[in-house]
Amino acid sequence: MNAEKIKEELFSIAQSGKKEILSRFFKTGKGEYGEGDLFIGVTVPQQRQLVKRHKQIPLEEIEKLLCDNHHECRLTGLFFLAELFGKTKNEQEKEFFYRFYLKNLKAVNSWDLVDLTAPQIVGAHLLNKDRERLYELAASSNFWEQRIAIVSTYSFIKKGEFSDTFRISDMLLTHPHDLIQKAVGWMLREVGKRNYEAEREFLTERYKKMPRTMLRYAIEKFEEKERLAFLKGEIE
Repeated sequence: MNAEKIKEELFSIAQSGKKEILSRFFKTGKGEYGEGDLFIGVTVPQQRQLVKRHKQIPLEEIEKLLCDNHHECRLTGLFFLAELFGKTKNEQEKEFFYRFYLKNLKAVNSWDLVDLTAPQIVGAHLLNKDRERLYELAASSNFWEQRIAIVSTYSFIKKGEFSDTFRISDMLLTHPHDLIQKAVGWMLREVGKRNYEAEREFLTERYKKMPRTMLRYAIEKFEEKERLAFLKGEIE
């Protein structure tokens, strides 16, 4: 199986009308964050089923998918890479797949591409390793790389580790783009699901500096009375 055959299969299972819906949903118009991105019209479950059918393809073929102009080709390639990473027990191979992902970050250029693969590859690989690379990504001028930095910490959150999420959230606390604001708020909310007090303490010291979107995402699961108090600036 090669990249061209995978692409042919993606086109063969495209759903009528889905291409236009996805193009609008992922903001592909002029001046929007997904400007110029092309869609085939294939859903994520369909792509996952395709990957499940074929299990894996050579890495050079994955790279071809990652270089494709079509959104679904890149995401399917990333799913194949995540499959390779998840199945191997060899630490050297994991390191190789992790570095391959970082080498191809230009392909990870939409929020779904980030959210569906960064925790599974970047976050998972760095669980027991130095995490300095995340801080380099957080300091990038590319907001997709910044989103990779914060969303990758989801893997740590699931293990009860919150310090990197808090530190990177601080770096991105006043970010102007709503896709970063939502990602930071989402990760803080995930912290709160596991340790309410830790999230609340973090927010109490910073919530007045946060963009409204970030705060709303972060406090979504709070009790209504407390949520309103945060929104009104009444928490001290």
